[in-house]
Amino acid sequence: MKPEAIKDYFLVNGKVESITNVEIFEKITKPPIYEVIRVIDKVPLFLEEHLNRMRESAKIVDYHIIRKDKEIEKDIKELINKNSIENLNVKLLCADIEGMGQVFLAYFIKSFYPPEEYYKKGIHTILFHYERKNPNAKVQMVSFREEVAKKLEENNAFEALLVNKNGYIPEGSRSNMFFVKGDKIYTAPKGDVLLGITRKYIFQVCEELNIKIIEENIHIEDLEKLDGAFMSGTSVNVLPISSVDDIKLNSINNKIIKEANNAYINKMKTYIKKKTL
Repeated sequence: MKPEAIKDYFLVNGKVESITNVEIFEKITKPPIYEVIRVIDKVPLFLEEHLNRMRESAKIVDYHIIRKDKEIEKDIKELINKNSIENLNVKLLCADIEGMGQVFLAYFIKSFYPPEEYYKKGIHTILFHYERKNPNAKVQMVSFREEVAKKLEENNAFEALLVNKNGYIPEGSRSNMFFVKGDKIYTAPKGDVLLGITRKYIFQVCEELNIKIIEENIHIEDLEKLDGAFMSGTSVNVLPISSVDDIKLNSINNKIIKEANNAYINKMKTYIKKKTL
């Protein structure tokens, strides 16, 4: 795979390496298990849930990650301190390399955080016909990512809504999808998607707000009947969708989306404050 680490240093099995020594990335030939965590004010956000999901992803494809959670947490802290970084996404990657055995990498990656304008005006999305073989496992598929990126650029879109062979939309190419109809939120059943950490907290805040979430896939023919939609993810939090192809949605003015977003941001702030005390 292509080297994707940025800044000055990255870690290999807990050992600090200079960014000039990236040959190890080129030795990774099989799709690796990975996880992306947002670092805010030097705090890896919802770290425990991310590490748990990474291990679950490995288990699904019959793989076992040797490195312990405490070691990984130490890796991330070392990475943050060595690079003097306060806010950026860190990527964890685990793979077998011939002659080296299992390697565990921790490194910073290029990160894009939507500007305030995106939250005020909403984002444009497109439909993309594709079905993941293992939706619950976070395994890196380079060709898929490149194909989606090309389509997004061609259509000046921020995200692609994946459409399965039956015309249903379980998720986005790099996000979980939520659709609002009336006073309810609809999202794909947990067996059909990668269980995002942000998704988990959206479920929590909606329960606290008495907003009902129904785990049911939305068909492309139902898009015009929606009152709003939003995507969720590590770098975007809760991001309203203003259009899907040619279909316009009034998501930015939807009361439920606003409430869910505000409550999620409060969850983030509470976690960061607790970890910095």
